[in-house]
Amino acid sequence: MFFALQTGSVKTVMSNGILVVDDNASIRRLLCNFVESNTPFKVCGEAENGAEAIAKTKELQPDLVLLDLTLPGMSGTQTASALRLLDPRPKIILFTLHADGVNKELASVFGIDLVLSKADKIDLLATHIKTLLSPEATGAAETTKSTQSREGNRPNRVH
Repeated sequence: MFFALQTGSVKTVMSNGILVVDDNASIRRLLCNFVESNTPFKVCGEAENGAEAIAKTKELQPDLVLLDLTLPGMSGTQTASALRLLDPRPKIILFTLHADGVNKELASVFGIDLVLSKADKIDLLATHIKTLLSPEATGAAETTKSTQSREGNRPNRVH
């Protein structure tokens, strides 16, 4: 459980954490340290390829997967396609050097919530993580999820 200050009141933020997926161990360590130092969230695990990311997502049920595009074996987009079918479905940030080649339409096809370039200021990453995992964002997702489960539909997550 984490606490976030907002407009003078304390709001509880329940979190299973963030899974960091990158084939470069140095980048994974950098991202883990950055997330834990600059957001109220904790890293719950790491993976170095798509297959490991899927297995750890099933096991750890992270709220967010920070995913590289270029991975050995299955690509980040292939991994995202598999992750979006899981229940609960984690938010997905594709964090890559190749962000120019992934537009919003392509990202939505693969179930990616946000594409960020590693070349951009890393401060943007903290801002986007906090936004995607804010109580307001997760509350809206839970409301949509309960409504859709009553209707017998899976969420259509096009962003």
